[in-house]
Amino acid sequence: MTKKQKLELTWVGKENRPRLEPRILLENPEKSYHAKHRVSDDDIFDNRLIFGDNLLALKALEQEFAGKVKCIYIDPPYNTGSAFEHYDDGLEHSTWLSLISVRLQILWRLLSPEGSFWISIDDYEMPYLRVVMDEIFGRSNHIATNVWQKRYSRENREAIGDVHEYIVVYAKSPDFFKRDRNMLELTDEQKKVYKNPTNDPKGPWRTIPITAQAGHATKSQFYTIVGPTGKSFDPPAGNCWRYSKDVFDRMLAEGRIYFGRDGNSQPTTIRYLSEVPGAVPWTWWPHTEVGNTDEAKKEMINLFPKVELFDTPKPERLMRRIIHIATNPGDLVLDSFAGSGTTGAVAHKMGRRWIMVELGDHCHTHIIPRLKTVIDGEDQGGVTEATGWKGGGGFRYFKLAPSLLEKDKWGRDVISKVYNAEMLAEALCKIEGFTYAPSDNMYWQHGTSTERDFIYVTTQTLSPEHLDALSEEVGEGRTLLVLCAAFRGNLSAWPNLTVKKIPNYIRQRCEWGHDDYSLNVENLPKASPSPKAIDKASPRYASQPGLFDVAGDDQ
Repeated sequence: MTKKQKLELTWVGKENRPRLEPRILLENPEKSYHAKHRVSDDDIFDNRLIFGDNLLALKALEQEFAGKVKCIYIDPPYNTGSAFEHYDDGLEHSTWLSLISVRLQILWRLLSPEGSFWISIDDYEMPYLRVVMDEIFGRSNHIATNVWQKRYSRENREAIGDVHEYIVVYAKSPDFFKRDRNMLELTDEQKKVYKNPTNDPKGPWRTIPITAQAGHATKSQFYTIVGPTGKSFDPPAGNCWRYSKDVFDRMLAEGRIYFGRDGNSQPTTIRYLSEVPGAVPWTWWPHTEVGNTDEAKKEMINLFPKVELFDTPKPERLMRRIIHIATNPGDLVLDSFAGSGTTGAVAHKMGRRWIMVELGDHCHTHIIPRLKTVIDGEDQGGVTEATGWKGGGGFRYFKLAPSLLEKDKWGRDVISKVYNAEMLAEALCKIEGFTYAPSDNMYWQHGTSTERDFIYVTTQTLSPEHLDALSEEVGEGRTLLVLCAAFRGNLSAWPNLTVKKIPNYIRQRCEWGHDDYSLNVENLPKASPSPKAIDKASPRYASQPGLFDVAGDDQ
């Protein structure tokens, strides 16, 4: 039997996956914000800013947005080691990898079949991240690893100065991404190549070689070309003409073939600047094109001169490039590590829909004030002028609901007192995979999974008479999941009903009461003492195996 090898990154705790509670989202209208009037017919108001743990928030979004996000960009903590000074390096990497991998799995499910995933990272974790992303996303779905020149001044504190970060890109369908991604606008330097020495009314142009390698050529690509002066031209050895004779003759008649100023040069094709759709993106992103960290900090200072500066903002020009390549107006952009809110601000200016998630206080000190200036048309910095932004639109502010189950004074699991009837019905719909859609006519239709499968949530104790009435109303050919406090009767009497008691029915579904899945350094075990501090003759001293490794596992 042939053993199939799979390259895989392993680390301590990789197999420990949290059983996430799919929370509902609660809107706070006082923090939601929108423009006073419409600026254009394309204004977007249903953007979402979510305050809460980003892993729980992603789980909360999964049911509604799975397969619907066109572009995901995240800028997660880079794990520089500063928070781990007193902890074992292997555990440091393991904890970070566990933190990021479980989020990548949900984010990938949120991405649309045509979507692309972008993540900023530095050298410290990039090699490990790539292997994890290959494993989760599929190595064939890797598009590029872009190098962003984050600084332009020399870094003299290190042996070799650090002046770049990476932006790693994957896509659900690389073929689709290549076909539909947007090109970049030509720079002034690129446009200089196009001249108009012949005063052509079609404007500046440049020449493109008319030859191609002959490896896959057909007979129609080998012929003699006669120039305007009578000079003959044949393809160079190992080459053929790019076009068949018929196509060449048509292009010649259209004035698209150039033989040089004197008519004696080898023919080339004319390509007009007006016909160039743009430049194909490449992996080198210099600061002159997309900004740098100094530019980003200046943008923050201009927006918040009296607020503490955010540590690692990204320049708006950098985000504009990503969003431009990956999306079109109206597409949905998601950032689950919102930071200072650059992704949402730029997406808003570019006419994209957006969702951002942030747990830190800067959600209120930075993101909300920043978005308000964008919506009110008061933000004149960043890419405002380049995008022609005039203001408009809005966003809705949500926070995560508390855990559905809590402990009473006897240690029993009970429904949280925070939940009213509507919240309870919505939460149980989400947990059971139903779409929350309460009917105006049928009291027992709180949600649907198919056209004929419904859910009913009640805190009552249902008698046989109640269940008889329910079964009759549901009728034949339809089914109803009933979640109630208690019930009486023989369930076999109602074949179209499935009746379960809450909270017993859902007690083992997930981890209840867990509100924070962020990196908690205090919970890490202490590193082993340095060998220098240990008597190596002691029988208690022994080397430990590596805590993470790249291994080829038998499948």
